[in-house]
Amino acid sequence: MAGPREGDIADGSVEAVPLSAVIEVFDQREDAARPLTATDVMEAVDCSRRTAHNKLNELVERGVLETRKVGSRSRVWWTPIEQSASGPDPAGSEIEQLIAEVDLPGTGKTLVSRQEALLAAYEYLKEHPEAKKSDFLQEVFPENPAEYETAEGWWNAIQPALADLPGVNPPEERGHIWHFMGG
Repeated sequence: MAGPREGDIADGSVEAVPLSAVIEVFDQREDAARPLTATDVMEAVDCSRRTAHNKLNELVERGVLETRKVGSRSRVWWTPIEQSASGPDPAGSEIEQLIAEVDLPGTGKTLVSRQEALLAAYEYLKEHPEAKKSDFLQEVFPENPAEYETAEGWWNAIQPALADLPGVNPPEERGHIWHFMGG
């Protein structure tokens, strides 16, 4: 059994590792999206595994970090992304702005319903990164008809605008699958 690490207190009480030192480990990552393990923290602040877990759990309780189990005995921690005041997806307002600028047929309420249908199609593709035309017609059109009488008419108006949105990769000629590549 290994002896106490530097900073361990021999009687087993919690070491004198400040929470700020643990937060600094998260702040100094090269890849801010990469979650960390207790071992990452343990090595960075030179403390025991128990102390790393105690500090990480305290930061979760304070709302500074979030955690998730990733295996039967493994857990990761990360810094949560701040949510914007406009909603849960900071990029959402950017997409909505782009959709507002898209040239769709109609004016007034008709135009607004068509913009909402385009947004619904975009959101569907984000959730299902590989989708066929038939998927859009079955899953998006019924709840977002945008004042079109037929699914074909709806698709003829929506698909060219959808193809121009960021992260959307329309099918190649004679292809059938739409891809969402992120963005």
